[in-house]
Amino acid sequence: MSQTITYKQAITMAMADAMEEDERVLLFGEDVAVAGGAFKLSEGLLERFGPRRVRDTPISEQAIIGTAIGSALSGLRPIAEIMFADFAGVCFDGIANEMAKYRYMTGGQVTMPATIRLGNGAGTGFAAQHSQAVENWFLNVPGLKIVVPGTPADAYGLLRSAIRDPDPVLFFEHKHLFGTKGEVEDAPALVEIGRAEVVRPGTDVTLVATQLMRLRAVAAAEALSAEGISVEVIDPRSLVPLDVATIGESLDRTNHLVVAQESSHDGSWGATLVARLMATHFESLDSPPLLVGGDDTPIPYAGPLEELWIPSVDRIADGVRRTLAYGHPA
Repeated sequence: MSQTITYKQAITMAMADAMEEDERVLLFGEDVAVAGGAFKLSEGLLERFGPRRVRDTPISEQAIIGTAIGSALSGLRPIAEIMFADFAGVCFDGIANEMAKYRYMTGGQVTMPATIRLGNGAGTGFAAQHSQAVENWFLNVPGLKIVVPGTPADAYGLLRSAIRDPDPVLFFEHKHLFGTKGEVEDAPALVEIGRAEVVRPGTDVTLVATQLMRLRAVAAAEALSAEGISVEVIDPRSLVPLDVATIGESLDRTNHLVVAQESSHDGSWGATLVARLMATHFESLDSPPLLVGGDDTPIPYAGPLEELWIPSVDRIADGVRRTLAYGHPA
């Protein structure tokens, strides 16, 4: 049996189930206890698990990450909430120079089972400092795992896997998806970190996308099917580790690649994927890979401009058409 729940409810359920299963799991962050968090993702957890395991913190991202490091080193399994992912810039040192390196610098004697939840992405009108998709900031930091769920089932399954993981996991939850609904089993399965999902099979082009772009990629694929174009949509679900093998197998069959991402090109996960596939699957390509992303500007505050900045269904579909038309007369 399954139930239809929202992306937000799936995250709350995953935390509750993890805390019920393992008394070492605790949650802390700004307003997560009394107020249930800025986006109400921890609503009801204080009443259920008490103030020792669900705790409000000062408005200090450095303190939140420092507490996550210390509690993980002491044998606990902390879930630390960074209200807006953009604020990770404030505590970048703790994540990149401390949390990510403990296992390596102790020769494996110390693990760091910390999960950092970060409210990510645009589309909700929070302007340039509160709307970025910042997962790309951490791609060059060995020692971190990075997950980017796009559905309620993946939000539940990946968060449960992240909490169980012995290494630090950055769990990027997309703010624009909180109200989206999907089927989740009554006894939900965990989702393996590092395994992509073929969301929609196809034969003509491989379209890779995460989170909000996954939803728009599926919509683009459905629109293109009316034109006789068969699009295979793949959601990596995690960026580190990245399941290049599944995407490469698809590319070997379709011979065309489009990546849709909610960020500009340089230093992005999409650019990394294109580079890796060019090195390993170059001979499968019948046209240059195309990366559909945001403009190289801060994200606008004005609603119409923000919507223009984020790749739309039409922009993604047009990218697919241009990729398939490459080398053919207009």
